[in-house]
Amino acid sequence: MTSLDTTIRRGVAPSRYATFMSRHASLMPTFAAVAILIVLLIGAQARFPRFLSPGNLSALLLDNAYLVVLAVGLTFVILTGGIDLSVGSVMAFTGILGASLLSQGIPAAIAVPVMLLAGAAIGLLVGILVQYFDVQPFIASLAGLFLARGLAFVVSLASIRVEDPAVLWLQRTRFGAGGWYITPTGIIALLAVAIAFAVLLWTRFGRTVYAIGGNEQSARLMGLNVARTKIVVYVISGVCGGLAGLLLTAYSGAGYPRNGIGTELDAIAAVVIGGTLLTGGMGYVLGSLVGVLVYATIKKLISFMGAEQAWTQIIIGALLLVFIVVQRVIVARSQRRR
Repeated sequence: MTSLDTTIRRGVAPSRYATFMSRHASLMPTFAAVAILIVLLIGAQARFPRFLSPGNLSALLLDNAYLVVLAVGLTFVILTGGIDLSVGSVMAFTGILGASLLSQGIPAAIAVPVMLLAGAAIGLLVGILVQYFDVQPFIASLAGLFLARGLAFVVSLASIRVEDPAVLWLQRTRFGAGGWYITPTGIIALLAVAIAFAVLLWTRFGRTVYAIGGNEQSARLMGLNVARTKIVVYVISGVCGGLAGLLLTAYSGAGYPRNGIGTELDAIAAVVIGGTLLTGGMGYVLGSLVGVLVYATIKKLISFMGAEQAWTQIIIGALLLVFIVVQRVIVARSQRRR
């Protein structure tokens, strides 16, 4: 091989690497989240030999199905460059509302749609405030947070036990094989991820969501229906909050007005760790699922160690800071390429 060939080859490698990074920069945070998840699982298995048992891994989804659903809804909102702080309170409100309806003898076939519609109504209100009253998403969703939490306390100040067999079936039923198992709540969470993935990847609505997050003004000039899309993403987030309320109620066997305090922050952290940019326009719902699994693994590992659960928040906070820095680097590179 001549020195010229060597020089050419050395010059091609960086250019290929640069091309790959340029075309797949949006995937880098998600790949990083997957790498962190793998490292966490390997480290946990090294410290606790039974950590990677099928039953324990199955429990990661079982215990966090409601968080997966919240993260799905928030992914839509954050992709447009918005934020929704109301989802934890919506989950509590719809959960206590459903428990109250069921305790009055109303069948689940009616109570569950009411829960979803209640969540959608609050999401619609937040979306209208953002789009037509030009209220900042942070303030609008904060108003939704207080509204939903207040309504939860209006329904009941105490916990309401759920005895409806149809709702309890969602959590108590297990489909398993070889030590692995999944519950209907887990199946619902995975279906929510699959539907969101298909919508964002293969529909005009999904492309509009990404376009708004990338540059809202450009999306308007392209003739995309920005107003309707921005409202719909908050409605989707509200519906996911209602669905999460159902899953949490089935999981705990009761509705409680103080459920979900701070859960919106956990869901936002999971979405960001999964690779969705807070500025919008870049991210994947599968990454949000990975982010939830990272959160769940850290929480489970700390439980195995017998340490205070406060360490979960500390570690997640540190990861969040790292991923925000990574996002800023990606955004800066994108702007330079323009």
